[in-house]
Amino acid sequence: MEEHPLSDNEQEIAAPDESGELMIEETAVVETPEVEQEVEVVNADPIHTLEHVDMYLQVGQQSGASDIHLAVNVKPTWRLFGNLEPIWLQADEITADDTERLAMGFLNDEQKKRLADKGDIDFAYATSFGRFRASVVRHRLGLDLVFRIISTNIRTMDQLGLPETLKMLCQYQNGLILVTGSVGSGKSTTLAAMVDYINETRHDHIITLEDPVEYVIQSRNCHVTQREVHTHTNSFAAALRGALREDPDVIMVGEMRDLETIQLAITASETGHLVLATLHTGNAARTLDRVLDVFPVDQREQIRVMVSESLRGIVSQQLVPTRDGKGRALALEILLRTEAVASCIRDGKTFMLPGVMQIGGKLGMTLMDDSLLGLYRAGIISAEEAYMRAEQKALMRKELTGK
Repeated sequence: MEEHPLSDNEQEIAAPDESGELMIEETAVVETPEVEQEVEVVNADPIHTLEHVDMYLQVGQQSGASDIHLAVNVKPTWRLFGNLEPIWLQADEITADDTERLAMGFLNDEQKKRLADKGDIDFAYATSFGRFRASVVRHRLGLDLVFRIISTNIRTMDQLGLPETLKMLCQYQNGLILVTGSVGSGKSTTLAAMVDYINETRHDHIITLEDPVEYVIQSRNCHVTQREVHTHTNSFAAALRGALREDPDVIMVGEMRDLETIQLAITASETGHLVLATLHTGNAARTLDRVLDVFPVDQREQIRVMVSESLRGIVSQQLVPTRDGKGRALALEILLRTEAVASCIRDGKTFMLPGVMQIGGKLGMTLMDDSLLGLYRAGIISAEEAYMRAEQKALMRKELTGK
């Protein structure tokens, strides 16, 4: 990506010209919105490095942060409403000795050994006040610790504002459903809500394969088995092979990382199982390209046929900072399998999918740009955010400016 010589507090955004109309790609200073925090801070006194990671996690959880970063030569940092910023401006920078002490203070003996052997470790960390996805990485300066704060309560699809279309997808007895998006876009939360909906409305055996287990799902009408990669199994592929012998009805795969996992997921979806999985892709067309391109050239025609028959839907999502700076809004792209969609996949013409999705709007399909535009017109996100995140920027600019 081309770098622009902007200062630390500048970025390329859209700004109004003298007539009040939107002009794209001008440089403007971006002020981080002030957020009211539920943490008492002494105004003048410095804040020294805390004794245990739990103390940072509790502060982040109480204040609504999504992530906590404890890094060498950096002040304690959190991601609040999508923005990465210091927790306390007057805090000391964390030293390499500090991060080593903090890491050794919460890792168990097995995790310390894995960290020493591999240089990095990812796992679920549970405390008396919550669950967290922990990542400890050794690098040039020492150890960095990153925590994703997981909501202890699984929010329902209605609470998340997910459309009824996704409930319809959860009613299939077999097939492949993909939830995609960048890191931190809420894929795990959406998947957990969908699995929880199935757990409540069906009488099946659900197996989840995760790295690590984030949301703990209690069995209700369904029997739920949750397995963690590196703790209960060596890999997603190994867990998938085992799952097929465990009489499952629904399999949730935390991430399709490699050829074997993707191949097994497609096979499972064809053999009478409903498979829900994630990929780090931005829209439906790129998702299908990623799935198909991972296979050797001589197998792609067969895989295209298999995917065209087994695919039930693709949900791509983004979390967009709201206009008031106090939250994030969910933007969704939804593709549903129709004969037209299946034909595009079989013929390798995924570039035609956006047009097919526009025509299929009445069925519940929507493009990411249309979702962003809807959020902007509802006054939820700014024009700048809508433009910067749009796939077709020229068309989005026209919609935003009228020219």
